[in-house]
Amino acid sequence: MKETTLGQSRNNASKPEASNKEWQLIEGLVGGILVEKRRTRRWGIFFKLLTFIYLFVLLYLFTLGGISKDAMVKSGDHTALVEISGVIAADEAANADAIVTGLRAAFKDKNTKAVILRINSPGGSPVQAGYVYDEIKRQRSLHPDIKVYAVIMDLGASGAYYIAAAADEIYADKASLVGSIGVVASGFGFVEVMDKVGVSRRVYTAGEHKGFLDPFLPQNDSETKFWQTVLNTTHKQFISSVKKGRGDRLKDDPKLFSGLVWSGEQALSLGLIDGLGSTSYVAREIVKEENIVDFTPQENPLERFVEGLGTSMGNAISNKLGLSQEMKLR
Repeated sequence: MKETTLGQSRNNASKPEASNKEWQLIEGLVGGILVEKRRTRRWGIFFKLLTFIYLFVLLYLFTLGGISKDAMVKSGDHTALVEISGVIAADEAANADAIVTGLRAAFKDKNTKAVILRINSPGGSPVQAGYVYDEIKRQRSLHPDIKVYAVIMDLGASGAYYIAAAADEIYADKASLVGSIGVVASGFGFVEVMDKVGVSRRVYTAGEHKGFLDPFLPQNDSETKFWQTVLNTTHKQFISSVKKGRGDRLKDDPKLFSGLVWSGEQALSLGLIDGLGSTSYVAREIVKEENIVDFTPQENPLERFVEGLGTSMGNAISNKLGLSQEMKLR
């Protein structure tokens, strides 16, 4: 009996010890869970805050587009400025929609005394340049008291000069490059390379000449002659617009419409420009209004990124390989 009682006492003594260890284990687990929850909550707040900042930045970028801030805070009479910078093309900053938007806003403003087109461009699409040319003429007919002056900076060639020809007067620096009244379409031919590699081209078309600009197919003399007529027609349209804009100020020189480019000093003697001077010079001395307000539409970074991402890589590859035969005023 004594041994039995002693064994039972030992068992009873060990039970509280086991219970204490279990409780310690449970407390440790619960504490760990609580710590993990606090950590998760902190990270959750951090990521929510980060997401909010990200969305705020996107919203800010999305609302950056529109007319320059200078045009939003204008006071009194001013000379309006619209920039044309870079290649003139539908998918570039110097596209017709953007330029026309700036022009319309400048002409619409009751305090605008004159409009200056500040140009620094090698040219580009004849269609985009034609749109801007026509809009300048239209705005001048609607606002006969507001003159348009084109000021060429480093470069005002081809499509850029096409636009400048619509202005009442054109100014440039003596070292500016002006002119290049011509049309170009270029590419590469890969036929011989494909023959050496042993690759054949398979093109399926509906229409006898549908694939005539394909660089992987041999040139066809009749199609080449046809394409030349397209270039010649566009060139004639270019020449006609320049003559209409410049009138009898142009000198009778056979090289004038050959595609050559001249310095500002040479361009002045040929009648391609009216004088030598900068934007500030024209505003101060010609317009007689030194206060310049920029009406150039500001590029929307977010919208530009989204629109350009899908096409930029394809266009770059196409141009590098010579797959594009796009006509340009350059």
